[in-house]
Amino acid sequence: MNKKDMLAENPGNGFIELLYRKDGVYLVVHPPGDKGVKVSLDDVMERIARKRIFGFNREAVAMAVYKSERVPVKIAEPQDEVKIDAEVTVKVTPDKMKAYISISPPDGGKLPDRDEILKVLEKHGVIYGINMSLVEDLARFPVFNQEICIAEGTPAVRGTDGSIEYHFKIKKDTRPVILEDGSVDYRDLGLIENVHKGQRLCTVIPPTKGIKGRRITGDEIPAIDGKQVILPRGKNVEISEDGQGLVAAIDGQVELVDGKINVFPTYEVPGDVGIGTGNINFVGSVIVRGNVLSGFTVEAGGNVEVWGVVEGAVIKAGGNIILKRGIQGLGKGLLISGGDIVAKYIEHSNVEAKNDVKAEAIMHSNVKCGNRLELGGRKGLLVGGTCKVGREIVAKVIGSQMTTSTELEVGVDPIVRERYKEAREEMLKIEEDLRKADQAIFLLKKLEAAGAITQEKKELLAKTIRTRLHYLVRKEELKKEIEVAEEMLQHETHAKVRALSFIYPGTKVSIGNSVMYVKEPLQHCTLYRDGVDIRIGSFER
Repeated sequence: MNKKDMLAENPGNGFIELLYRKDGVYLVVHPPGDKGVKVSLDDVMERIARKRIFGFNREAVAMAVYKSERVPVKIAEPQDEVKIDAEVTVKVTPDKMKAYISISPPDGGKLPDRDEILKVLEKHGVIYGINMSLVEDLARFPVFNQEICIAEGTPAVRGTDGSIEYHFKIKKDTRPVILEDGSVDYRDLGLIENVHKGQRLCTVIPPTKGIKGRRITGDEIPAIDGKQVILPRGKNVEISEDGQGLVAAIDGQVELVDGKINVFPTYEVPGDVGIGTGNINFVGSVIVRGNVLSGFTVEAGGNVEVWGVVEGAVIKAGGNIILKRGIQGLGKGLLISGGDIVAKYIEHSNVEAKNDVKAEAIMHSNVKCGNRLELGGRKGLLVGGTCKVGREIVAKVIGSQMTTSTELEVGVDPIVRERYKEAREEMLKIEEDLRKADQAIFLLKKLEAAGAITQEKKELLAKTIRTRLHYLVRKEELKKEIEVAEEMLQHETHAKVRALSFIYPGTKVSIGNSVMYVKEPLQHCTLYRDGVDIRIGSFER
């Protein structure tokens, strides 16, 4: 019987047949379809070399390739066909946690059976975590020239690190009280939490043990136990009698600063910060009952509270800054807070807060805050200057009828959001398709076991198993893509600008890398990013 071999997997591409007849070896070159690729001379010569056909006529080969007429052309004298078996190759990842198998198609030879595949795996040191069901499927219905994960190790499970349970509020609510007349009470914000000597401040939760893993080579992966947590002991704090917590050493204000629990006494300035006091630099919290005059500085490890007016001065706080009146910075005023900034008004100043900034009015100032900028009270006014905000800007009025230049930047550009969404949707579809394929394979194998399977059903079973393997490979690719996208987007927020009353022309709004110039008054609206555009929606409460 004559032997023949196909060169192309794509039915639209050109392909060749090698016919071993009694009077010689013949080459048949088939032309491609409308959109297929023609067989090249290099492809044919490579095939002839692989089949070890000797004494062939190169000119006859070249002419057959050139014409591609489906006509058998004698290229060599009679000889036995060299049969090449399918070749199984194994690739082991550097961490020895996964092994991938690839099967090259046979060339007149035989396919590998289950035991041969296992032998090749063992030769490469793969003895653990082998997917035996997949090995059997590949032996019966091989998939050629595609890397398939055939074995996976068991990763070690790291123990949970110890943690700290705090017995006080580590994040204070800085929301001011709005009075009946619409004004805001900035006097009592409840930001100071007092503790007494001997009061327990935190308790240690111990770590857990890790679980051992195993590589595909059978080597054991040692378990890593959770780490012991270090007690966050700061100033004026002692270790409890049981050694599993901290207690206050003095009466005072408890604060978590740079990850350490401190109990601070409070330093009070009965009048103005000025010539009579000089600059203030205190490890704890500071209360100024008067004004902070131009040219002076107040620095505190805890909170700073000013009852009067801040002029062109500098205030730096590791905690919150509370201005019961406000700051008239004269272009020199600077507020820097490791927590929130709350003020009646902010004018001609530079303001930086790690968390939120809240005021009734901010005018012609440069504001930076990591979370939320809120303008409330009767005015709720934000006009002039530049505001760079991590998550959200909320105000009553933004800009002015005089088209005052006001620049707002909010949120992080979602560079990969759209692709992330598509990948998640495709992953859901792949998982559904896998579920259907598994159901079909189960039913068909049940028929096969009962001896009631037809030839048509056998072909369907082979096709379904190949399709399932394709889905598995694609699922792994999507999983990696989604992990990368999630890592890139983990700090992104749904950035918005909300205005209860008006946003006036002269206002520039940037959300991510999308920009909008307000050219006509907008009323009672929310600005948000939709794709590459900034949309205008109704005000969201």
